[in-house]
Amino acid sequence: TAPVLVADCCNIGVVFRVLLVVNAIVLGVVTLQSARFAQALNAFVEASVVVELATLWSLFALCVLRRVLLVAQRRGYRMEAWLQRTLCVLLPAATTAVIVRALGASDIFQAGFGELTAAKSAIVAALLGLVFQHYFELRAKAFSPALVEARLQALQARIRPHFLFNSLNAVLSLIRSEPQRAESTLEDLAELFRVLMSDPRTMSSLEEELRLCRQYLAIEQIRLGERLQVDWQFDNVSEQQLRRAQVPVLLLQPLLENAVRYGVEPTSASTPVRVRIGRLLDRIEIAVTNAWLPGRDDSPIHPSGNQMALSNIRERLALLYDLEGQLATAVEDGRFEVRMSFPYQTSAA
Repeated sequence: TAPVLVADCCNIGVVFRVLLVVNAIVLGVVTLQSARFAQALNAFVEASVVVELATLWSLFALCVLRRVLLVAQRRGYRMEAWLQRTLCVLLPAATTAVIVRALGASDIFQAGFGELTAAKSAIVAALLGLVFQHYFELRAKAFSPALVEARLQALQARIRPHFLFNSLNAVLSLIRSEPQRAESTLEDLAELFRVLMSDPRTMSSLEEELRLCRQYLAIEQIRLGERLQVDWQFDNVSEQQLRRAQVPVLLLQPLLENAVRYGVEPTSASTPVRVRIGRLLDRIEIAVTNAWLPGRDDSPIHPSGNQMALSNIRERLALLYDLEGQLATAVEDGRFEVRMSFPYQTSAA
């Protein structure tokens, strides 16, 4: 038996690549068959009706197939590799043939595609399905778990030195004056480093990620006192969804560390950090906002500044979610904001 080899055709990155290649092939074919480019462009627009329908419905069928295989895998069943590859060829062929047959009776189809039969379209779709399946398997091997794990471990290692230095200083300041609080802080620190040392491919619940962030902020509160104020806001997301939503470990903590380091530490006044977490359709959206201090050479977006946390999160999102993981920054009304979004996934998905 083999793991799931079917590409994640629900992913925007996969859909974009397939549509781009298929449309480029169609444009190339109609250009070679036309005497003028204007005629080729007109033929391409007409062909797009069939091409886009067949491609999108084929991707949807493969997306459903992958979801079914993942559910079956969690229940102990794994489909043979040859059968998975066969289905990746047959599903696009059958889907395209059905669409061509359904549209074949229309006058618009007969005018532009009178010679296109369901059998011919099925053969072309089967060949493209074979090519794309081979490409995505090669791409998956290039980003094999071992390589991804090594890269994510290197990325996580960048978080540790600065955070460890600050945390140990905070504990040292409490050992004599508040030993019980120092013990509690060390327990929080041990829990945080347990997560830091865990498998970087591990997914945790969003609730667990928030708990770890609060532990981190409790440690920083010792150093910064009342200067550090955190405003948690939740929009259209329930406690149950927080428990079910799966996120990569330590996705949010580096952004909070950035906010503390650049928005709170340099000032002597209370400077609130706002964390907004919401769900929009099938996506989780997180925004971290802190005071913006212009003129600092080490600001998080200054060319010579420390952009480590932002680069870390951006690369982890790209590795884990492809084009569906996004991170953007903005400065508005004297506040620096980092906005992050990624697919809403659950442990049962």
